[in-house]
Amino acid sequence: MLLIRRLRCAACGRIHHELPDCLVPYKRYESACIEEVITNDSTSLSVAADEATLYRIRKWFLRQAPNLLGALKSIALRLRQNLVKESSELSLPAHQRLGLYVGKKPGWLARTVRAVVNSNLWVYTRFAFLSGNS
Repeated sequence: MLLIRRLRCAACGRIHHELPDCLVPYKRYESACIEEVITNDSTSLSVAADEATLYRIRKWFLRQAPNLLGALKSIALRLRQNLVKESSELSLPAHQRLGLYVGKKPGWLARTVRAVVNSNLWVYTRFAFLSGNS
């Protein structure tokens, strides 16, 4: 069980939730497990999941990667940091392109998610539908 802290911003007055590094929003697996699925092939995984789940995790990441990369570029511009040279970037897998911004050592997904979520650039794909009589 995790306790998520709720914090009220003194500047904007909104309530924000503190995201632990081990979490990815709306995912059931911790970031280290998701990272392992993304970076390794199915034969050498220690993640307890069936092939369909591994496929969905990879598919989710491939859909999210352009958004995450764009968010990291935006953060770099905001902080006046040099952007990564993109000449050979397109030949790299998506996780290695993200690694150019957050480092390629293990934990790159947690670092990416933390930066994107804390900058309010995470693309939320979940919607709450209210049921009721019309």
